[in-house]
Amino acid sequence: MENYDDRVVQCFLREQGKLFPEPVAETPEEAREFLEDCFAQVVRGKKQVMQYFDEVGADVEGDVLDAAEVFAIGDGRFLIVEG
Repeated sequence: MENYDDRVVQCFLREQGKLFPEPVAETPEEAREFLEDCFAQVVRGKKQVMQYFDEVGADVEGDVLDAAEVFAIGDGRFLIVEG
């Protein structure tokens, strides 16, 4: 199970609108549960984001960090949520 710390959860709550048309979580508890249910990944740096997409066979056009599934946490880590 992934450890979704407060920074990860707050980032997701703040930015979830870029991936989903309506909020999927409104509280930190709901956000953690949602992230666990969809097996969201927390990775460090662009290289690990690229590796993740390579491993799942996803073809991303442009900068991988601009993908809707990628959320910049702000401390060098990225949250990847499959929509």
